[in-house]
Amino acid sequence: MPRRVQRLSAMALKHFVEPGLYPDGDGLHLQITGAGGRSWVFRYWVSGRERRMGLGSLRMVSLAEARQAAQEAQRLRFQGVDPLEVKRGTQRNALSQGHRRPPDQAPPQPVAERSVAVTFEAAVEAYIEGNRSAWRNEKHAKQWTSTLTTYAFPHMARLAVHDIETRHVLSALEPIWVEKSETASRVRGRIEAVLDWATAHGHRSGDNPARWKGHLDQILPAKSRVSKVTHHAALPFKELPSFTRCLAGAGGVSARALEFAILTAARTGEVIGAEWQEIDLTAKVWTIPAARMKAGREHRVPLSGQALEVIEWARQRALAQDVEGQLAGHIFPGMRAGQGLSNMSLLKVLKTLGRGDLTTHGFRSTFRDWAAETTDYSSEVVEMALAHTISNKVEAAYRRGDLFEKRRALMEEWASACFSS
Repeated sequence: MPRRVQRLSAMALKHFVEPGLYPDGDGLHLQITGAGGRSWVFRYWVSGRERRMGLGSLRMVSLAEARQAAQEAQRLRFQGVDPLEVKRGTQRNALSQGHRRPPDQAPPQPVAERSVAVTFEAAVEAYIEGNRSAWRNEKHAKQWTSTLTTYAFPHMARLAVHDIETRHVLSALEPIWVEKSETASRVRGRIEAVLDWATAHGHRSGDNPARWKGHLDQILPAKSRVSKVTHHAALPFKELPSFTRCLAGAGGVSARALEFAILTAARTGEVIGAEWQEIDLTAKVWTIPAARMKAGREHRVPLSGQALEVIEWARQRALAQDVEGQLAGHIFPGMRAGQGLSNMSLLKVLKTLGRGDLTTHGFRSTFRDWAAETTDYSSEVVEMALAHTISNKVEAAYRRGDLFEKRRALMEEWASACFSS
């Protein structure tokens, strides 16, 4: 569920002085500018682009009034209407009429009260906005917008959600179901989620035409039957020592990051996003916060002697570049200040070494094969070292520890195997 925003209070408004946006929830924000201006804005997204609609200054509009205006704007959004365009249209009409209306003429009916069906496009935008705070990063929202805009919108963007039927869903899925099975499967799931949202908000009723089990599974072939699962190219573990010797001779931050990824059996994103505050040199532990883990749970990585050597190299480099001698930010910094390496940087190292046939993620498979064929460690210990989730819910419920000391011994052996002669 989306995290709830801490609501503002009339008392707290007096203490906000720093320029920025202060959220109240439902798209409402208090905006403070560098010139000291304090006003209310309604913030929302249209086709992935942010829009802001002014609701008046703090001096003229109270918190309660701003909330009511934001709710009206939000209601327009759910009805498929852009509130900023409505506001502009009202202003244009007022100017053209000279702010005059015959006494016997009733005021125009508010657009929010007209019977306007919610379109699929509007439902998508509302769903993404409602779930944005619960997603780990903005990239997730962009992926939703991109896939649905590309594959679903051409067939149902302007359709009212209560009119969407199976044939509309199929028109979006069938052209890509075989050639882009993974993408098609995600598109289907996202359409289903948006239509479920629409049903929950009273915008449609009946069964969901995008559901898989007992419906589309009777029409479309299973994803496993139309696509072959491609695994990341992995280096045979017997070839690992010769590869790591070549890697050790390569200079640069990216090469050391790749070496660290191999020694810790970590994912690329976990390594390039690693920060100094996550490293405990005394305990020899790298603690990756839940927000950066695929499973959404904190993961402790025991650091072998060789992994600590990489950290020491990075430490000396960081201290040499910082006149204050402070360790902060990314362990493996990128070219731009304040940013880590890119996802492609480690792959570029592999290509430079003449091993463009490999992937960084494939070294996790190398680690798994090595552990299975040359050690006596249980599969449970190895899976924990890889930070894999437990598919068996019963087993997961009873597992309490993380087998850390066993994993420390395992990672020391792995490091030795990586650099054995």
